Amino acid sequence: MMTTTTAEETTANSTWSRMLAGNRRFAEGNATHPWQDKETRESLIDAQNPDAAVLSCSDSRVPPEIIFDAGLGDMFTVRTAGQIIDDAVLQSLEYAVGTMHVSLLVVLGHQHCAAVEQGVKELDALVKKLSKEDEHESEVVREQLMEDLDEVILSSDSQLLKNVGLSVWQAQMAGLDSNEDYEQVNIARTIEHLVTHSEIIREALAHEQLMIVGARYRLDSGLVEVLSF
Repeated sequence: MMTTTTAEETTANSTWSRMLAGNRRFAEGNATHPWQDKETRESLIDAQNPDAAVLSCSDSRVPPEIIFDAGLGDMFTVRTAGQIIDDAVLQSLEYAVGTMHVSLLVVLGHQHCAAVEQGVKELDALVKKLSKEDEHESEVVREQLMEDLDEVILSSDSQLLKNVGLSVWQAQMAGLDSNEDYEQVNIARTIEHLVTHSEIIREALAHEQLMIVGARYRLDSGLVEVLSF
């Protein structure tokens, strides 16, 4: 059967290849800092046409434009601790996809993410609290409580616990126990959340107008690793 490649898919792959090439330059210490001159700035006064949108962590060590050696107008960037998604984040990314028609959306986590580490702490504190409250209950009741912990997490007032903490919990339920695992699961859950909660993003994916990539930046090497789920 013959397969066809859409223009958007070609653009998305080309954009992602260019971003990864820029990242390699950055990691090797050969960044060129493209499109950061006066002429580029002036050319973007009236309009922008970014090729990619990036949802990344707010961590000061992970600025997307720098680690991808990109320039002005190259990418539409949204940053929150641990890539936490709220209405403002979702609508910002929908604007990038639905109005600016970016063909690529990158969800970028990173090594040694403090938000993930805090999510682990908040989850541990919640489990200890619930276990102490139910210390006189039967083992069966306590096991059931742990199985339904996701519902308790989602009812929390902490956005970090409801987002990152839930990723940590799901990773633990799958038998994973390292921060690297938690970071990767959090990236995967973030992508799932975007697709589940945004009709605009779902439709763009369905019509092959958008490609979503999950990636993780390594602080130790400066390289971005592409994740597969």
